[in-house]
Amino acid sequence: MQTNLQFPNLDTARLTLNTLTIDDNDRLFSIFSDQAVVKFYNIEAFTSKQQSLDLIDLFNQRFKQQEGIRWAIRLKETGELIGTCGFNSFNSKMHNAVIGYEFASDHWGKGYATEALNAIIALVYSDNSPFGELYRIQADTMLGNDASESVLKKLGFKQEGIRRASGFWKNQYHDLTCFGLLKPEFTPR
Repeated sequence: MQTNLQFPNLDTARLTLNTLTIDDNDRLFSIFSDQAVVKFYNIEAFTSKQQSLDLIDLFNQRFKQQEGIRWAIRLKETGELIGTCGFNSFNSKMHNAVIGYEFASDHWGKGYATEALNAIIALVYSDNSPFGELYRIQADTMLGNDASESVLKKLGFKQEGIRRASGFWKNQYHDLTCFGLLKPEFTPR
């Protein structure tokens, strides 16, 4: 990644993607306290607003330290925060990144995930990517997360296999389906 990198704001037809702020705390808490949202996530549902403040800080620190980036996803018309997406980690030496996302359950099934992820993938695979050369993006889903797998497949991700007992959270091991998208395979939607 470049030094002194400015946070890249993005716009799509229906969405604005920008940085999370403490003003997003109440809405982020609402999203992450929803059992349906965290069902396939590696965290428990939030029980305090301090947890969402800590998450905002974590996401923003990752960007400052050039370890990852997480965008707030907002409806363009209203500015309402409906989720986040981004790259949980970058490995500049290996030219790859790991993608992640979640959306408020009242906004599922409207195509927002595909729209937001398409924008951030197009950015990192562009010739002017502010994050340096990336060639591979990886996504991992828990078995049974059919909606997330559908989004990934729409964007061109290939299912590469199941990594047995690859995750441990909520006091149990989880098999994860590994998806990968290589730069030459991506066609912006």
